[in-house]
Amino acid sequence: MTGSDRLSVSAVSSWRSSFDDDLALWARLGVRHVGLSLRKCEEVGLDVAVGRVRDLGLRVSNFVECGWCELSNASTWPAYQDRLLAAVAAMRALDAPILALTTGPAGPLEWDAATAALARVLAPVIPAARAVGVRIAIENTSPMRLDLSFATTLRDTIDLAQHLDVAVCVELNSCWAERAFAETVARAASRLGHVQVSDASVASHTTPDRLVPGDGDIPLGRRLGALLAAGYAGAFEIEMVGPRIEEEGYEPAIRRAIARTTELLERPDSG
Repeated sequence: MTGSDRLSVSAVSSWRSSFDDDLALWARLGVRHVGLSLRKCEEVGLDVAVGRVRDLGLRVSNFVECGWCELSNASTWPAYQDRLLAAVAAMRALDAPILALTTGPAGPLEWDAATAALARVLAPVIPAARAVGVRIAIENTSPMRLDLSFATTLRDTIDLAQHLDVAVCVELNSCWAERAFAETVARAASRLGHVQVSDASVASHTTPDRLVPGDGDIPLGRRLGALLAAGYAGAFEIEMVGPRIEEEGYEPAIRRAIARTTELLERPDSG
């Protein structure tokens, strides 16, 4: 499989666009491999979204933007579990392999207690996903976004995934500067389920503020090379969001990102 075959474009990269706007944008750009936003699919109805994507023959790398529940409040769990189970059913219809999740905030819970709560939240979802060939992947997030997750380093996310027996979604924007990145992803090995690609400026104090690959400071060639060397075999998904993407416009930003990421995947030593 070539680098371009493994390249996917996330609906998050056109954050403010509607589901129908995304379909039109992908058609103009010739994008056939996409990551779907559960939020956007729900806005038109999951069944409707599945039908439109299937009719267009799009290949779906993952579902993302699945929200979260309050880990410290069990009364919020059932609605979230139902939402994830509905997403799994939609993914089965589309042969989509990865359900990418953030943990949700720990709130007053310490790490171990939050992990135990998340395990209980996902207890009905993990076997349902496995039964239809869907892998749940926990995404690492920035320490600035404790409202999204308590797994704020790639190392901790790998440990969490091992505890839950699920996969890892490597969000490069949030972990590229971690010590011994290559060794960390090599340790994850078969748990590497999904990779989100964008660039970052070390001068920015804004979050989110993701850049088109090649516009920032991440040594993307080395990072993608490390993932390939670790045996990662899934999609490399362009997921960009923030003021610079809004300013440039979704279509030109995504077009540039496709060109640059394709080059990096074909020649990791080029960046």
